[in-house]
Amino acid sequence: MTEAVQTRPGGRSARVRAAVHRAVEESLTTEPGDALTIPAVAARAGVHPTTVYRRWGSVAQLLADVATSRFSGDIVVPDSGSLAGDLERWMGDVATDLADPDVLALMRAAIGSGPEGGCACTADRHDQLRAIIEREQARGGNVPPLERAVDTLLGPLYYRAIFSARPASSQWARGLVATLLATT
Repeated sequence: MTEAVQTRPGGRSARVRAAVHRAVEESLTTEPGDALTIPAVAARAGVHPTTVYRRWGSVAQLLADVATSRFSGDIVVPDSGSLAGDLERWMGDVATDLADPDVLALMRAAIGSGPEGGCACTADRHDQLRAIIEREQARGGNVPPLERAVDTLLGPLYYRAIFSARPASSQWARGLVATLLATT
């Protein structure tokens, strides 16, 4: 007779992860990302630093995990029935998200921690854009290559959000869609 193994949803591991993620996000709102240390995060989360080191190993891995968690599934891929409509709505939502100071603090810290952090901040957006393009392709529409869409839409948007003092407005971001579609 086989015994069923039961897992505890929301057990200690989940509580520790949530507390540590919350501590990282809170720390980034009050301190620069380069001041983030595992002992400081552990103290803020109410756990022993060894717990954090064992699970994440480094600040870079911790930031990548927090960024992956934060940027996964937070924006819904719209389905307006047209590529232009889907991309305009999606870009407006992404621009709004990137205008949030807490989001920017996390992105800057994650990107500054190394390539893992940058990928954690953009992977979900690439997947969303791919889904929009593939859906339009399935409808029989003319679509740009994914790489060109990423370069035309996300490149300028992320550059402006992360490296300039001028966050992108939703209207400006939607204008990038017109640029992309004019060459498709």
